[in-house]
Order: sequence, then structure tokens, then C-alpha cells
Amino acid sequence: MQRFSTTLLAILFFMACKETEKKASASAALSYPATMKDTTAGDTYFGEKVPDPYRWLENDTSLATRDWVRVENKLTNSYLSKIPFREDLRNRITSLYNYEKYSSPFRVGNYIYFYKNSGLQNQSVLYRQKEGSSEIELFLDPNTFSVTGTTSLSDVDFTDDGSMAAYQISEGGSDWRKLIVMDAITKTQIGDTLTDVKFSDVAWKGKDGFYYSSYDKPKEGSQLSGKTQFHKLYYHKLNTPQSSDKLIFGGNNQPHRYISGYVTENQHWLVITASNSTYGNELFIQDLAKAGAPVITLVDNEKFSNYFIDADDAHFYFQSDQDAPNGKVMVADISKPQRANWKDLIPEQAEVLSTSTACGYIFCSYLKDATSFVVQYDYAGNKVRDISLPGPGSASGFGAKRKDKDLFYDFTSYTYPSTIFKLDPVTGATTVYKRSGVQFNPDDYESTQIFYTSKDGTKIPMIITYKKGMKRDGKNVTWLYAYGGFSISLTPYFSTARILLLENGGILAIPNLRGGGEYGEKWHEAGIKTKKQNVFDDFKAASNYLVDSGYTSRDRLAIEGGSNGGLLIGATITQDPKVAKVAFPEVGVMDMLRYNKFTAGAGWAYDFGTAEDSREMFEYLKGYSPLHNVKEAEYPATMVTTADHDDRVVPAHSFKFAATLQENQKGTNPVLIRIETKAGHGAGMSTQQVIDELTDLYSFMYFNMGITPDVKKTKLN
Repeated sequence: MQRFSTTLLAILFFMACKETEKKASASAALSYPATMKDTTAGDTYFGEKVPDPYRWLENDTSLATRDWVRVENKLTNSYLSKIPFREDLRNRITSLYNYEKYSSPFRVGNYIYFYKNSGLQNQSVLYRQKEGSSEIELFLDPNTFSVTGTTSLSDVDFTDDGSMAAYQISEGGSDWRKLIVMDAITKTQIGDTLTDVKFSDVAWKGKDGFYYSSYDKPKEGSQLSGKTQFHKLYYHKLNTPQSSDKLIFGGNNQPHRYISGYVTENQHWLVITASNSTYGNELFIQDLAKAGAPVITLVDNEKFSNYFIDADDAHFYFQSDQDAPNGKVMVADISKPQRANWKDLIPEQAEVLSTSTACGYIFCSYLKDATSFVVQYDYAGNKVRDISLPGPGSASGFGAKRKDKDLFYDFTSYTYPSTIFKLDPVTGATTVYKRSGVQFNPDDYESTQIFYTSKDGTKIPMIITYKKGMKRDGKNVTWLYAYGGFSISLTPYFSTARILLLENGGILAIPNLRGGGEYGEKWHEAGIKTKKQNVFDDFKAASNYLVDSGYTSRDRLAIEGGSNGGLLIGATITQDPKVAKVAFPEVGVMDMLRYNKFTAGAGWAYDFGTAEDSREMFEYLKGYSPLHNVKEAEYPATMVTTADHDDRVVPAHSFKFAATLQENQKGTNPVLIRIETKAGHGAGMSTQQVIDELTDLYSFMYFNMGITPDVKKTKLN
């Protein structure tokens, strides 16, 4: 294949940018940069050469790519800056976000810790309060980590007595982290700083050291997009250099893409989970009470998901979906911990299970049609009680140490701002611990769950939220959001970002597509590999239902999804360009033939399959891959979003898709790409970045629908 030097690419790019897009309609509102094409680029699969003319955009550190990003962002910013109500929207969104936000507290040592954001702080601050004291003390303020507020605090892990802490920071949204150790009593760093840590828990072994995971940093090309292959579990002894850390598990001799270590609460056992895909895992333990004890295999295959729950002096407790697609709780004697010896403790139910432990009890959170109900059990498997929840919604938390006397949990729904509750597990008494101060009156809105029929007859649930008194006259602006993959369940949650839509009379619609986890592993498997089209059909059927039932019209419909959901939006608009007026494919997987070549993408093969698997899989992926199915058509007004530090779904996916879409757009609807700087896949974005992005999304949507939102009349006093 012909190779282009960086210099030549830059020259060709600048020449191309001086031309207008030749294929643009004469009446087009925008003139797009003509992105340089390499007609020789591409890969061959089973004898078929697949062109990849924008392959050069995969080099995210090249001068040519940086210039392309600059020109595209300039076009996008120019377009958005001309929207007359954009600053009014920004002011309203800023006002909506300006309230105190709290996390659920957690106990460590003699303190209760919690995160708080005073309103518009870029990052939430970690505070603590000594038990029995009213004095609140600042513990860690990530807003001091960088001038721009784009360095975030991702995780903090304490020793059992709370005297030491290890915290991870992410710079610019990258998945690569720094791990810093501090004396939690004096709040001073002790000098141990680890670098190049990725996808890692931290598990302390006493106070002398801890276990953590990482990969070898890519040596060639971009460190953000380079492929990460074998995860490694290390032990770091305090006050020693990282280079001397001991490899415990993984690497070339025990190759797995994802490895994590966990130390049991009694400090007796190291539990190791290892997998190569996003579903299924092997399980191992090591006796920490015996020097030089071997790592023992409990589960030796990745056919099912098996999670460690807890250990006491006599038993191990697990959650497994083997022979139980919805999950069940199992128990094993410590003397015989292998999977063959596990016994059912809490049997599988009709609903999907998620398990946690607190205060000497097991809490089983179940999903019934994507909403929560929670049951408390003792360690003998006896039911203690159902936990009373405020209504249909999502409950989370229910985690604490065995010795704790109470626990905290969160409850939320699309119309119920996140509220923190305190539970006495002995009496079952529940009290409100902290209510949200958000500017929102739940009494003005309602949610309803409906079940619509997909293409093959499958019933799909969808929750539709709107202002009371809404009329089904087909004129309501509707925001349709979905995900549909990786066994991720979309359960009801309150979002400050959606208030502007709802208070302007808009509708929020969120369906639970196949590929998700709302109905267990069978639901997940119905939307993976050669069944992935089910996901797109489910989404299209959701849009049909909303239009046919009078909630909205195609001209008032916006569709959005991120990551795997970005793939969903890309596939939807290439299969049906008339599906909606506005489309937001965000940080999406757009090149289904090459996704496994970057970062940890190979681990997604359980859901997607790869083009190298077989001719059938190659043809299937090529048949829906958004990048490979763009044709000349009138696409929705589309704003692709990505970020320069996204090392989960590399921005090249969005770069190549946006360039191809601009080349083939036949109508006057704009096709733009918004490329955030100093941001990654989404986690850790500063409050200002969130507000700026929401401002642009709403401005783009309303402007292209020909609507001026009322941002003053709807303000709450």
C-alpha cells in the first residue's frame, strides 16, 4: 500500500481545504472542507478489498489530523455561534446546574466521607466528617489539580482502618491514570506515585501495600489509540519504586485483557477476576494468611459470569449466571471453593439480579421491566424483608462493611431527583438523609411505561416522560435516547441535562433495547454478533411508535446515543436517513471492521464479533457498519461528537464517519463534528465542559427544528 508522509498529508490537506465540497447541493447551507482521500488505503478480508480513504485520520498525533480537527471545529463553532438563542440557552443550563450536589456517604475508619459540588465547581470535592462531630473537613479537592478543571479524581481506596488512601487521577479524560498514595490522617502524600495505571481497582493488603492492574503502555504510535492487550495484576509495597512491583497474575503467561484484584474484608483472601471479553470470566483466589500460597483456580472458563460477593470464616459467597441467566447467589465451603462445589443459596428469580453486602446482610437488587425492587436476606439465604422504595425507579448502593450499623442508598427516576436514604437493616427503618436541591418540581411531570412491538414481534419496554397535560398532536419535540449493548441496563434516572427539554414541553423517550441487560443474559444475547440488527430494529420501532402514537413527528424527533449507542445512531441514520430530524452519534464505534485494532477494542468481540472471525461475520459487520454504509442521501441534521483524549473509543471512528457523511450529504441539513479538547470518553468532564456541550446540543436541535425555546418564561423562582 502507498504510504504518505506526515508532511505530504499536511500539504494535501491544506490544498483540499481551499476547495468547496464538490458533491454538496447547490442549496446547501454549509460548504464543507474537502477532506483528502487516500484511494490506496484499505484492508482485505477473505479476498475482498475494503477501501478506507480516510485511514490517515487514525493517526491522531499527526499534523494533518490536527489541522483537520482545527478546521472542522472552526466550521462547527462558526455555525453554532450564529444561533441567536445559544447564549440564552447557556445561561439557562448554567442556572439549572447551579445547586449543591451530594454523593452517598461511606464510612472509613472514624470518618464519614462524601463528595459535594457547591454548584458550578468543575469537579466534585471529597469531604469528611468525624463520627459524632458536626465539623466538615475538606479531604481532596480535584479542582486544584489543574487550571482548566479537566483533571478529575476517579477513585479513592482506603486501608481498612482508614489511615492510608490511594487515589487515582485522570488527566484530560484519559483512561490512563496516575495513582497517588497519601497519609489519610495528615492528608499528606507519602511520595508513592504510580503512573500508567489503567482499568484498575486498588485493593489494600493491610497498611503495607496494595494490588493494582495495568497494561504495558503502547510503544508505537499514539499512546491514546495504541492497542492494549494483556492486563497485569501487580503488588506495590509502600516506599518502594514502581519498577520493583511484583507481578501477581497476568501478562504473557496468563493472558487476559481484563484482570482485577480484590482483598476480602477479613484480609484473608485475594480474589482475582480475569476475562478476555466484556462478558464471562475466570475466578481465582490466593490465601494471604500463608506466605507463598499458590493462586487457586475456582472457575477455569469464561462461558459465564461468576462474581465474588463475600467471605467469612467458613464460606465464600458468589453470584453466578451459569444455569441461571438472571443470576443467583451461591455458597461454597472454604475448604472446597471450586465451582463444582458451589451450592444454591438464593435461587434465580424471574427478574435480573445484582448483589451487594452490608451490615451482615445480603441485598439482592432485582430489575422488573427495568425498574428496581430490593430484597434483604441473611447469610443463610433467609428473606428478611422487602425494602420499601418511593415508587418505580432505580435504587442503588446498599453497600457497607459487616461491622457497620446502617447503610446509605440512592433512589431516582426520570421525575424523581436523586435522593439519599439511610437504612437501619435490623429494623428496616428508612429515613431521608439528603434531598436534591435541583430546580425541578416533580409534580409538574409524569412518566409512563409502554411496550411496543419490534420488527420481529418482540415486545420492547420504553419509558416516556413529559409535562402533565401534554397533547398527542404530533408537535412535541422528542428526544429518543438508547444504548442496546454489553448487557448494560438503562434504568430510570434523573438528569439535570433533561430539564430544559421537559420544561419546554418536550418529551424524553428511553427504550430498553435488546443487547442490554434488562431481562438477563438471554436479552443480551438477542442483540449481539449476528443478531445485532435486532438492536437497530428495536430502536427504529421505538421511533415509529412515537410518531404513530402522536407523541411527535419525524420533523420534531431527535435521536441520541453514546459509545455503543453512538454506533446505534450511526447505523440507524445510514439504514434510514429519514428516521429523524436531528441525530447525535456520540463517541461512537463507527468502523466495525477495525474497532478491535485500537486500545481495548478487542475485548468487545463478545458483543460484536470481528471481521477476521469468518466470512459470515465479516459480511454481517460490513453490512451495518456506519462508516461503510454511508451513501449519497439527505441525512438528518447531524452533530457527531467525540474528544481528543478518548482512549476508549478512539476519535478516529468519529473523524472518518463525519468526513464520509459530509462528503455524501445531499440535502441542506448540516453535518458537523464537535471535538472536545482535554476530554475523554465522558467520565471526568468538567462542569463547564458539560454545560458547553449541552448548550451546543440543544442549540443545534432547536435551531434545526425551527424552534426558539422559551428559556426565560420557564425559569423557576
